Amino acid sequence: MKLIAITTPNFWHGEHLSICRLLDSGWTRVHIRKPAASKCQISNLIENIPAKYWHSLSLHDHFDLAIKYNLGGVHLNQRNPLPPHGWNGLISRSCHSIEETRQYSHLDYVTLSPIFNSISKPDYLSNFSANELRNANLSTVYALGGVTFSRIKELKELGFSGAAMLSEAWKTKMEILQLITHTDIGLEDALRGGCRWVQLRMKEASDFEFSEMAKKILPLCRNYGATLIFDDRVSLVDELGADGVHLGKKDMCVEKARQILGPTKIIGATANTEEDVLNAFKSGADYIGLGPFRFTTTKKGLSPILGLEGYSRIMSYCSSQGITIPVVAIGGIGIEDLQDLRQTGVNGVAISGLILKSNDKKLITKSIIDIWKN
Repeated sequence: MKLIAITTPNFWHGEHLSICRLLDSGWTRVHIRKPAASKCQISNLIENIPAKYWHSLSLHDHFDLAIKYNLGGVHLNQRNPLPPHGWNGLISRSCHSIEETRQYSHLDYVTLSPIFNSISKPDYLSNFSANELRNANLSTVYALGGVTFSRIKELKELGFSGAAMLSEAWKTKMEILQLITHTDIGLEDALRGGCRWVQLRMKEASDFEFSEMAKKILPLCRNYGATLIFDDRVSLVDELGADGVHLGKKDMCVEKARQILGPTKIIGATANTEEDVLNAFKSGADYIGLGPFRFTTTKKGLSPILGLEGYSRIMSYCSSQGITIPVVAIGGIGIEDLQDLRQTGVNGVAISGLILKSNDKKLITKSIIDIWKN
């Protein structure tokens, strides 16, 4: 199924890098939708994206920039109901009824919303029944509104040609490797080795000490297009500009953190059992840190050790229950464990000591990623 990502209304650090990563990973298009942005702001964003990606971009505003940069498409809406004069690229449009999709069937494609209750707009509720959608011709229609990866199969069965996502697209930036660190020492070497997900974990530090370290780490992550997650410290995420938070079993609950952080921040949750995983999934966590794999000295108060058998059992449970959010293995993982862990079905690994204690952090990071990919 074809996937379209719609940008958030606000601009954020590293946005252009995330757009490139989405397109590299197989997304069909990215719609640049920022209603309050000036032409100069949109132009700056486009110019930060390499030209090879421009054919995969569609604008919702400032259509003259689509011509200037030879972009791939424009998206019509109430603000901009007509394409620019002489436009030869793709034309799409927002629709909110089946009748509208028929009216604009001559366009390349349309979005229809809200198919499900919206994630980013709590009061934007679904208007369509399953029977109504099944009886419509949705061959050039992309579902929008409340769309998540777990509902792709349902959308296919309803007949949609694709799905468009806002919140879900930018939250689900899962990487093979998560580096858990308490320091900026050696971090740039790991980033040079390909690490693109960093969790800052300083359980014993004060908020001031944590903030000072975060201020050192954040610019490094932004320079390399890496995601930065705080362990616990929900109150500091927006203040310091992090991408999200990871919550342990004794930390704030996922639902409360979501109320504070909103729909576009990443929220991860720790799990040790099938019940933990199911609760995290139902609570709206974006990913699960599942562990520990084996004993580790980097964390106090360990839950029961899982081992390969435990991971295989829990991943089979996830499959049987339709739990589709990414699962990351954590806890005492060595380079020799990677191939076996990958076979259990987990999506990646969270590692601390293996990298931080290495004399060549760039090389060990690259090796972890290469082994996992191959």
